[in-house]
Amino acid sequence: MLKLYYNRISFNSSRVWIALLEKGLPFELVPMKLNGDQFQPEFLALNPFHQIPVLEDEGFVMVESLAILDYLEAKYPTPSLLPSDPQMLGTVKMVEMLTLTQMMPPMRPLMMHSMGFSQETPEKLQEAKQNIGQVLRFFESKLADRLFFGDEQLTLADIVAGTAIPFLPSLGLPLEDYPRLKEWCDRLMARESWQQTQPTEEEITEFKTQLKILLSQRR
Repeated sequence: MLKLYYNRISFNSSRVWIALLEKGLPFELVPMKLNGDQFQPEFLALNPFHQIPVLEDEGFVMVESLAILDYLEAKYPTPSLLPSDPQMLGTVKMVEMLTLTQMMPPMRPLMMHSMGFSQETPEKLQEAKQNIGQVLRFFESKLADRLFFGDEQLTLADIVAGTAIPFLPSLGLPLEDYPRLKEWCDRLMARESWQQTQPTEEEITEFKTQLKILLSQRR
């Protein structure tokens, strides 16, 4: 059976978790609290970079979420999470990479600020919002009138972007200026796979407490 080492607060973990659910694969969840358990010898034997997610498949170990998603698609192709049309496939891969390289980095200071841990200036926070806005405008144009980034089918692009974008309103970035993306978000959040993987308020509070402890230890 597939085994996923994960944390519910982790976007990287959530995208793999959702893909497993959407493909209907049997798997075991191994929760990681990230309170030092990621540095235990047993876990470091799986991932010496002490990061999640980690996927085990009959003794084969994968790290890095996008690589894991591609592996799952190659080994378990049904139902497919990639379009066959070359242009749609190009769009899907582009959205995946832009989410990681252009949207996630400016999200980090906003997340830290929302949790009360940020020392960034208001100017830096505003710059982060502007950078995210640029990505959202581009995604809005690429989504066009399609249900998903891969046209009529849910794809890896929707999973990768769709684990991050619904979180933006809580960071002071409402989606009302991006009506297509907002409808797309609502569509995703109504799916069982998204509902099943959403962290609870209790889990978010616990994560904030752990993060506060970790940050105080680094000072």
